[in-house]
Amino acid sequence: MKKQASDMGRRQLLKALAVGSAAGAVATVSGQAMAASPSEEPVMAKGDGYQETDHVRSYYESLKD
Repeated sequence: MKKQASDMGRRQLLKALAVGSAAGAVATVSGQAMAASPSEEPVMAKGDGYQETDHVRSYYESLKD
């Protein structure tokens, strides 16, 4: 009977590992899906990028000396 009890312990361990692995996989996939979802506001709208203004041009000119 002692051998039968140890077999039951192993079965419980294997079941717990299988359930834990499945839960970890689900959490990983759902976390990646949330991270990949588009944000509500774009970080930079089109046309709001680099603009060369007078003070930027004067700075570039100062670097040539």
